[in-house]
Amino acid sequence: MQHLLKDSDLSKAQIEALLALGKAVKADPKKYSQALAGKSVVTLFEKPSLRTRVTFDIGIAKLGGHSVYLDQQNGALGKRESVKDFASNLSRWCDAIVARVFDHQTLVELAEFGSVPVVNSLCNLYHPCQGLADFMTISEHYSDLSKVKLAYLGDGNNVSHSLLLLGATLGTDVTLVCPKGHGPDTQIFLQAQALAAQSGATIHISDDVADIEGFDVVYTDTWVSMGDNTPMEQVKDIFMPYQINQALLDRTGIQHVLHCQPAHRELEITSEVMDGPASLIMDEAENRMHIQNAVLLILFGQGQK
Repeated sequence: MQHLLKDSDLSKAQIEALLALGKAVKADPKKYSQALAGKSVVTLFEKPSLRTRVTFDIGIAKLGGHSVYLDQQNGALGKRESVKDFASNLSRWCDAIVARVFDHQTLVELAEFGSVPVVNSLCNLYHPCQGLADFMTISEHYSDLSKVKLAYLGDGNNVSHSLLLLGATLGTDVTLVCPKGHGPDTQIFLQAQALAAQSGATIHISDDVADIEGFDVVYTDTWVSMGDNTPMEQVKDIFMPYQINQALLDRTGIQHVLHCQPAHRELEITSEVMDGPASLIMDEAENRMHIQNAVLLILFGQGQK
């Protein structure tokens, strides 16, 4: 594992190793408190962030490393200077690059022209750190991920892509329930189907919420992704039938709820559910830090400490 650019870069064994290490870091953080001593990690943000910025910044410090935050005050990456030169310069100073970017191609170029590990902390196509945190959270309640049925309701976006790819690799059944015209990227869905054929998972897309009755976990995200200027009022009526509320949980029998946040309460999820006993949402947010630390430990060859 030299980089983490997209979820399909990971084998089942690698995902399981990351989940196990994330749990180990969470259970005994002191054991890893000097694992990245002397290491500096650039955290690059083209997009605003709460969870990603804070969990990487504090997480790296908890491993004994040093993080350097870079925003885009000097202009968009690739505009003021090329991504190639950006990556080449950073590689002379830092030990890894964590990048939250608009375009996946930026990550590809950072990895191609740099000489240090690159971690995708979000792009337009994938959100692997979030997806790994999600499956870590699910695994804290279900010992066998191959027996879990996971439903995602809402817009087919980068988060749903990561859930599809990771679930398909792990053998988890994943169903995306999206309004017509708002499904996932076709090529990523086909890739997930190919992975599922090897693992035995069932990957399905639907626009009918009735298709998730008897599932274990339901997941949602904002209906308008960051960077999309579509007014919420324009899509609210389309997505409201896909809201996660108590009536949905009662009807489907679903026991656990996830949301990557930021959440728009009373839109994609009600406060009653978000703050209720089925919610694993704050555990999920905490686990971002632990699984990201596991990713850095593996990339730096410290996973066995």
